[in-house]
Amino acid sequence: MLLSELIKGLNPDKIKGDKDVEINDIAYDSRKVKNGSLFVCIEGTVADGHDYIPSALENGARALLVQKDVEVPDGITVVKVGNTRYALAYVSDAFYNHPSGRFNLIGVTGTKGKTTITYMIKSILEQEKHKVGLIGTVANMIGDQVLYAERTTPESYDLQSLFSEMLEKDVDSVVMEVSSQGLALNRVSCCEFQIGIFTNLTEDHIGPREHKDKEDYFRAKTKLFGMCKKGIVNIDSEYGRRILEIAECELLTYGIENDADITASDILKHSDSVEFNLKSPWMNGRVKINIPGKFSVYNALAAIGACGLMNVSFDSVKAGLERVSVPGRVETVKTDRDFTVIIDYAHTPDSLENILTTVKDFTKGRLISVFGCGGDRDRAKRPAMGRISGRIADFTIITSDNPRTEEPLAIVRDIEEGIKDTEGKYTTIVDRREAIKYALSNAQPGDVIVLAGKGHETYQTFKDKTIHFDEREVVREILKELDK
Repeated sequence: MLLSELIKGLNPDKIKGDKDVEINDIAYDSRKVKNGSLFVCIEGTVADGHDYIPSALENGARALLVQKDVEVPDGITVVKVGNTRYALAYVSDAFYNHPSGRFNLIGVTGTKGKTTITYMIKSILEQEKHKVGLIGTVANMIGDQVLYAERTTPESYDLQSLFSEMLEKDVDSVVMEVSSQGLALNRVSCCEFQIGIFTNLTEDHIGPREHKDKEDYFRAKTKLFGMCKKGIVNIDSEYGRRILEIAECELLTYGIENDADITASDILKHSDSVEFNLKSPWMNGRVKINIPGKFSVYNALAAIGACGLMNVSFDSVKAGLERVSVPGRVETVKTDRDFTVIIDYAHTPDSLENILTTVKDFTKGRLISVFGCGGDRDRAKRPAMGRISGRIADFTIITSDNPRTEEPLAIVRDIEEGIKDTEGKYTTIVDRREAIKYALSNAQPGDVIVLAGKGHETYQTFKDKTIHFDEREVVREILKELDK
């Protein structure tokens, strides 16, 4: 494709060289540049793509997209713009012939619930014989094909490339998690969303590498509602109500506590599911979800809203919600024991409180909480999570999560400061495998053990290494050891 076609409508500040040069590929990593590539220089928090121009040229770049003045050899075309992150999204969308406009694209944003809602929507749509693509935290999927997910929302070029691959494989609908970083850093710019969903907003992702404060975090989320044709927002969230005032698209609401377009009543909680009476503009009736907890009701209402806008039948909604399974979200591990083991991704105060409160409702014996906190992240949440577990759980085992560059014991001590404020019984075992072994070894009939924090992750990251650590495997291995 000619460079002039890629940048048509982009309105660059300056073009130096032949704008009709043939472009065979686009790259934002100089190591991935091939002969005939357009190299897009992204200025990041760690590295600046402009510094890698010599490497890109050596690998065969024919043109550069920059936001700084640069000196290059004759014969190389330079296009200067104000924001290369947006420009990368723009040219990537053009390079792949605007793929998001050729299927139903549904975006889900918010602090909690994104992953589960995307899996629910996928499950429901597949009951209607749609071929569905999914993009998110756990994995990217094309129908039943599972692809590795490096980040929740891929960089714009990778996203458009994935969209194109999905089209080639006859996908007609794509549901994706849209992170605040994905919105703030223009990863989803130029995407044509049919439907946008907002779940909630809590104290998370605030810090020097993410958002400076909660308002900045909220503003990033609201961008989705200037990009979609129709929106669905949680009216029980203060921030959902604020979106009602500023959104640029047609909106529907969902909720339990307030009057909403899509709502639930007569909620009945079970140990492995939850059911409720659904009221919506498209369908009404009794619905059951095979994921327990009140938060599952909220997630289901959001998913039902999106599928209702797509004219999905009530039978498909019911069947899809009963069959949905989300890795690492209230996931029960089969143990053939008289106690229960649940794996959940809960790694923030709100999410830990949600999972422990949910499980407490159906626990016949003791609730045993096993969790840690990630290193190089918000330290303030550590004592808060200690207090939550100490208050709700009958026994807590404080351990490691992903320590990263921090000392694991120091993180454990931070959590311990919070649990000391409660009357909760606890112990500390820094090694996560040993902590799980202790929980399993001391479990009594009717107990429920919640392994919180890792969820779908199959690794553990330390200062000097990353090891394989899949808690499903760990539980099974330990139980075999205990049987000997």
